[in-house]
Amino acid sequence: MGRFIQIVEVGPRDGLQNEKAVLSPAVRADFVRRLEAAGAKRIEAVSFVHPKYVPQMAGAEEVMAALPPAPGHSRIGLVLNGKGYDRALGTAVDEVNVAMSATDGFGLKNQGLSVDQQVQMLSDIMAGRRNAEGAPGATPKLTATLSCVWGCPFDGEVSVEQVNDLVARIAALGVEEIALADTIGVGDPWSVTRKVEAARKAAPDATLRLHFHDTRNTGLANAYAGVEAGVDILDASAGGIGGCPFAPGATGNIATEDLVYMLERAGFSTGYDLDQLITTARWIGGQIDKPRLSALSRAGGWPKSAG
Repeated sequence: MGRFIQIVEVGPRDGLQNEKAVLSPAVRADFVRRLEAAGAKRIEAVSFVHPKYVPQMAGAEEVMAALPPAPGHSRIGLVLNGKGYDRALGTAVDEVNVAMSATDGFGLKNQGLSVDQQVQMLSDIMAGRRNAEGAPGATPKLTATLSCVWGCPFDGEVSVEQVNDLVARIAALGVEEIALADTIGVGDPWSVTRKVEAARKAAPDATLRLHFHDTRNTGLANAYAGVEAGVDILDASAGGIGGCPFAPGATGNIATEDLVYMLERAGFSTGYDLDQLITTARWIGGQIDKPRLSALSRAGGWPKSAG
């Protein structure tokens, strides 16, 4: 077995949140189960946002309640603020992922908070977690995702210095895993290398995760650059569905099946069953009336094909 690359499946959250189709909690829970059957160990299953703003994510509690326990798997809930965090604690999520932004422009549009206010929000959450230590189940694992690391639809370019500063501030609060996200898909492999190196220097003890969108067809190239830079955790979405409703022009994530194919052809290990993953990608495409969006859902695997 080659080097293991963990792929965090984000289709049930980031994948569905920008689609016109609004799927029921039961269908979304079924999506999670199908992904787990295909090999996904960590899944961003729900988002605790107000349904007024993201109706596709309504019923997060119902989704979690419909999922049976799955030892060895981790279901993640995304939160934008303290209220979302409190909602997440009332469910069986295994992890909480706090969404933040590298820019004031996107932060204000996405969650109504400037960068400094987002850091304060995270600081308050971390303080509450310290106060709850010792209470069983009170503090699921917490990670943070930093959006717009490679560019913001409102503020434009994002510098290495901006990323370095904010990653250092997040790590100083005690967050052990930090994801760098190319929310609008403007990154390139060389800038990936630079910003991964900067983040590693800013937070040498933190685990880095990368989250790419394929808006301008550079998603897999950016994933390659991240792996070459030593990152072992990447986000992806089955079928390549997704985007952000608060980022004009943003399109889907890199497709999980395309990423698995690339990595495993190169000798890496992912733990996914590619044929079953392709079948799942085709299934969710049918649910949202967008069949066979990804390269692998159209062409199948090789030499063994899913059909």
